[in-house]
Amino acid sequence: MNEQLLAKTFVELADNLVADFDLIDFLRLLTDRCVGMLGASASGVLLADLDGELRVMAASDEQVRLLELFQLQNDEGPCLECFRTGAPVTVPDLSTEADRWPRFAAAAHLSGFAAVQALPMRLRDEVVGALNLFRADPGPFDPVGTPIAQALADVATISLLQQRSTHRSSVLNEQLQTALHSRVLIEQAKGKLAERQGIDMEQAFTALRSYARAHNRRLSDLARAFIDGTEPLAGLMP
Repeated sequence: MNEQLLAKTFVELADNLVADFDLIDFLRLLTDRCVGMLGASASGVLLADLDGELRVMAASDEQVRLLELFQLQNDEGPCLECFRTGAPVTVPDLSTEADRWPRFAAAAHLSGFAAVQALPMRLRDEVVGALNLFRADPGPFDPVGTPIAQALADVATISLLQQRSTHRSSVLNEQLQTALHSRVLIEQAKGKLAERQGIDMEQAFTALRSYARAHNRRLSDLARAFIDGTEPLAGLMP
């Protein structure tokens, strides 16, 4: 494991929330680092909205994003169980869970995933979501990697909740609602760019994210400008 990258990741996730904090980019960083450092094939993050309903907020690739959506639509799976119980759910071999989650297990197999680990994003008694790690091959999860993944989830959760005050819940809810709206804009921009350039959705997201970072732009602002056609955005190519 790259110890320097791990240390850098903890610092990035522990950054203070500011007015222009980009929650979508923050959570995508979390999923990307879980894949890059912990040997996961894919990773996703689910967060609860104002009504306590889980939403897909970030995914390391399009395949796992669709699987997470499938899980929510069918109301079954490890990530939902993790969120509802506030406890980790580790499944080294999904083929053994056909009775427990019949639709999810089948969908995960079709998506190329054989093992899953769902870790709660919680602070004391407050659970705000779940961090999910997927692997293509069955087998036990790394006993060293698991506590690191939980630590990453914990630090990310603390960063989300660190503006602690009597209005903490309203602050978090406002951030989540803004992020949900941003997610819709980004998905629309991904689809438009993918169609225009003849690329897949993941390549389109990478292009948008790289352009936003190179030009110090928020992803949602860039997505809106691209959808509306209000700026030339020269160089926005995968």
